[in-house]
Amino acid sequence: MSRITCPVLSTKVTTADEAASFISDGDRIGMSGFTGSGYPKAVPSALAERAREAHARGESFGVELLTGASTAPEADGVLAEAGAIRKRTPFQSDPALRKAINTGQTEYVDTHLSHSAQQAWFGFYGDITVAVIEVSAILPNGLLVPSSSVGNNKTWLDLADKVILEVNSWHPREYEGFHDVYYGTRLPPERRPIELFEPMQRIGDPYLRVDAEKVIAVVETDAPDRNAAFKPADETSRAMADHVVDFLRFEIQQGRLPKNLLPIQSGVGNVANAVMANLAHSEFEDLTAYTEVIQDGMLDLIDTGKLTAVSATSFSLSAERAEDFNRNIESYKGRILLRTQEISNHPEAVRRLGIIAINGMVEADIYGNVNSTHVMGSSIINGIGGSGDFARNAYLNFFVSPSTAKGGAISAIVPFASHVDHTEHDVQILVTEKGLADLRGLSPQARARRIIAQCAHPDYQDRLQDYLDRAVAGNPTGRHTPHLLAEALSWHENYQAHGQM
Repeated sequence: MSRITCPVLSTKVTTADEAASFISDGDRIGMSGFTGSGYPKAVPSALAERAREAHARGESFGVELLTGASTAPEADGVLAEAGAIRKRTPFQSDPALRKAINTGQTEYVDTHLSHSAQQAWFGFYGDITVAVIEVSAILPNGLLVPSSSVGNNKTWLDLADKVILEVNSWHPREYEGFHDVYYGTRLPPERRPIELFEPMQRIGDPYLRVDAEKVIAVVETDAPDRNAAFKPADETSRAMADHVVDFLRFEIQQGRLPKNLLPIQSGVGNVANAVMANLAHSEFEDLTAYTEVIQDGMLDLIDTGKLTAVSATSFSLSAERAEDFNRNIESYKGRILLRTQEISNHPEAVRRLGIIAINGMVEADIYGNVNSTHVMGSSIINGIGGSGDFARNAYLNFFVSPSTAKGGAISAIVPFASHVDHTEHDVQILVTEKGLADLRGLSPQARARRIIAQCAHPDYQDRLQDYLDRAVAGNPTGRHTPHLLAEALSWHENYQAHGQM
């Protein structure tokens, strides 16, 4: 049975090649997709072919690309390999695109995920020429059933001059009812409070809306999301998960958390999955989550019955877990709600709900400044994503990382962070496999002593402590946050000696 039941939009069904022909050199494209879910599967490849053909003729062809977050090789990857992306925002993870950014071929604007939609509405990025959006169905009245992510799709559909829809029948038709699309956003000075008080509260519509007159093409697809499985939990990630869960128990004992905790946010990666696995085998019950992405571990935690409600903007599942979810989707209805990312990451909601945020990092310095995006301060890895949205506004925030990289040749705890995404003012708790440093209420030097003692690898503890001692001795009138800058920066030469991460 066709997924396109709107009489008007069914007349606009065409091929991906024909749809891509409506996109011109210099267009600014708002594209669906968030952490490998819900991105268009056919039009990006057709557009990449157009770019290659134009370049072969000696002609210029490139676009600016705005999404929800990262997409997949079939979107970011093929376009980057074709040299078709001139500018990209707000988050990416594709190796080909990363190379294009770090070699200067592609401009990259790394921004908080909660900011991207509102900044588009403010006009900071310029006009959105075309929206290319994947959905799971088009209803007779023209409403759109979203697929496995919502991201910034509402904003791109509203702002774009032209719209291309991909209707992907790989997604279950039963997705209808899983989404909550907020249409109450206003611009300053007309803003109103977002009255969201618990993770599963609905404040919007189950559907995306589109002006049918703007739709220039509808493409039918049947292709899976391309979420790669994360590394299985190892001894290091399990140790970090143990530290986090033990600390949550301690906070309950101190009367600072309820027995069922507060809503959990976890970033992408094997540590987050390890934390979920630890919670699945813990005494905790009636847990909730208010987060960006739903990974395998969080879905597993729902299956145990310990996690009762999850609000997110996207899935980020392994291929096997995605197939299982699609087969059993009805059993998750009422327990999972997918929102626009401007709501899933909204600082007002995060602060009101009292989120417990768990995110990864590349390195932290001894004073608690965290780098989550760069190597050597110059080369981008992925982007800040939503970690800043949650960390600054969370009730509790954790930043987690193994204590070393490159087989122990590089310390993740350094005297001076080569790039700062999260300042010491926004970082509460650092975790490595070696231990946990609670930094709340500590002065800079007290933070440094605790981080070195609790989080640094033993191979680097003496060297870090020696640096701190000499920095204090060498700064008699600057001992609040003492540094020996030339020496601090020299630590990062190890990245060059052992290859970038």
